[in-house]
Amino acid sequence: MENYLVTGAAGFIASRVIEILLDTGHTVVGVDNMNDAYDVRMKEYRLKKLMHRPNFTFYLSDIADRKTFNSKSLLRQLPFAAVINLAARAGVRQSVENPWVYVDTNLTGTLNLLEFCHEQNIPKLILASTSSVYGEKAPLPTPETASSDSPLQSYAATKKSAEVLCYTYHYLYGLDVTIFRYFTVYGPSPRPDMVMFRFTQWISEDRPLKINGNGEQSRGFTYVDDIARGTILGLKHLGYEIINLGGHEVITINQLINILESLSGRKAKIEYLPRHPADMATNWASIEKARLLLGWEPIIGLQEGVSRLVDWYNQERSWASQIITA
Repeated sequence: MENYLVTGAAGFIASRVIEILLDTGHTVVGVDNMNDAYDVRMKEYRLKKLMHRPNFTFYLSDIADRKTFNSKSLLRQLPFAAVINLAARAGVRQSVENPWVYVDTNLTGTLNLLEFCHEQNIPKLILASTSSVYGEKAPLPTPETASSDSPLQSYAATKKSAEVLCYTYHYLYGLDVTIFRYFTVYGPSPRPDMVMFRFTQWISEDRPLKINGNGEQSRGFTYVDDIARGTILGLKHLGYEIINLGGHEVITINQLINILESLSGRKAKIEYLPRHPADMATNWASIEKARLLLGWEPIIGLQEGVSRLVDWYNQERSWASQIITA
């Protein structure tokens, strides 16, 4: 069994990746700065589920701070088989308002981890990237060969920059790097700023459901367990690869609302607002490369996955109903 360093440990995808690694007998050190990019209560909920696990150690720190990796750091006490970098400032709209913090975490944080791998002779790094790098005019379904030279906001731009930086360390030092471009991920305890949680909460609590645009924009949704499983498959030796994960079931926002109305037994009170210029009209992943290199296929269908999310929300409603979604 191996030791793994997972950053963004209290995050939506990272916490599920850690659970699966622990379930299969591995040791995990998790790093997170517990920032308030969204309601910290959701991060605390996820972290609490991990803290009782005997092979998990949590390190409260910021990957953008070089002191996190200095000679006295806890992180230098274990020989890691790989670093799984799932720490990120996410959110396309917020990045328009404060691009500097996105550079700090997504780019400087990645650089610090690359240097750490080089100094510690860690052979493998996984980087979480995003389908947002493909911009507005990507072919559908989108292959990894599509242009990523026209990001629409700082979030995508910093992720693209981190990808390029990873290639440099692969070229210079032979670091094995797998970059996953995640499409839209959903499931229990999600990011509260994402559409699935916001709509579930707003419909369940009889609050106005606000949509930027006419609701005909579409997303390819993939359940978090499938994404976590694919991420772990990327630990194999691949050299340097960029791989799409997700986006296999594409529906419009209006269709999603219909599903949530049916599952919750409530009618949405919809308010249509102007489209935000940082939003992509659609995304839909080609996952042929993931099939070929990883043998990965999504398993959880949209109807089942959304039902699991609604069930989770109802179980945790006493506090989840109070989570801030802005």
